[in-house]
Parts: sequence; structure tokens; C-alpha cells
Amino acid sequence: MRILHTMLRVGNLDRSIEFYTNVLGMELLRQKDYPDGKFTLAFLGYGPESENAVLELTYNWGTDHYDPGTGFGHIAVEVDDVHEAVDEIKKRGGKIIRDAGPMNAGTTIIAFVEDPDGYAIELIGKKR
Repeated sequence: MRILHTMLRVGNLDRSIEFYTNVLGMELLRQKDYPDGKFTLAFLGYGPESENAVLELTYNWGTDHYDPGTGFGHIAVEVDDVHEAVDEIKKRGGKIIRDAGPMNAGTTIIAFVEDPDGYAIELIGKKR
């Protein structure tokens, strides 16, 4: 067994694809409209779905925003260097909600960025 994807509902699919591709460097792997269900799915990731878990963005036509809720935590993305990733994300217009630094009660360097719909993405440095 393996994790295939994480699904997020988004209020503006183009804006979200722009963020995940241009700010976080993911690739749009596939996208499909479902007219009978009035929704569109887009799958993004850092490599092919056959080898990597990916992010599924679901856009329900006519819904422009969602409340992320209190149960959702975050998506985690591994980066080579958290400080460099934060600097690059800032240059690309991303919103950093927690700057790079050690995690609470630990030494692992992390940071958090927020996507256009308010979802948190944790940046974690590669284990060396």
C-alpha cells in the first residue's frame, strides 16, 4: 500500500495551480473537467503519480472559497534548505506564515507557507 494523493477543495483553480506550480515548483500532471458533476480535478506533484504521492485540487464550479476548518493540519514538503526555500517562495510572491527556524521542542528546521485558500504547507529540511 502507499499514499496516492491528498485532496484540497479550492475556490479558484487557476490561482491555486499558479501557486503550486510557480511558487512551490510542482508540475501540473493532469486536469479534467466533469461537467455532469460540475467540478474540475487537477493533480500536481514533484514527479509522476506512479512513483510519488501527489496533490489533488478539487474545484466545485461556482464555489469561490472554503473554510479550511479546525481538523486539517497541513501538507508537508521536503526541501533541500528551508532558509533558501523561504527566500525563494518570498521572491515568487508566496506568503510565509512561519519563518524558517527550529520546530517547537526540537531541532528540525521548518517553516510554513500559506496557499491562496488558506491551507498551510510545512517546509521541512532534508534529513542529512
